[in-house]
Amino acid sequence: MTPSAEAVESEEKRTYTVAEAFPEYIGKEAQVALRAYRTREGLTQKQLAESTGIPQHHISEMENGKRSIGKERAKKLADALHCDYRQLL
Repeated sequence: MTPSAEAVESEEKRTYTVAEAFPEYIGKEAQVALRAYRTREGLTQKQLAESTGIPQHHISEMENGKRSIGKERAKKLADALHCDYRQLL
């Protein structure tokens, strides 16, 4: 096996944690999860706001780390996003 083939093969077996791949998101897991679940469901912030009763600008602030989500909001959001509320805390 050539050295370049060995390198490719060894790299394929290597797995990376999310923190290794995206260190800029460390400590922002809830914010990233909120946006990811909303995107997965195909919802805009406005649509999510309408279905949860949480103002759209609050959802924007939560996604951008300017407002904490909190347990009660996490439960409302999780119901609308079909996920476990603990993923949003």
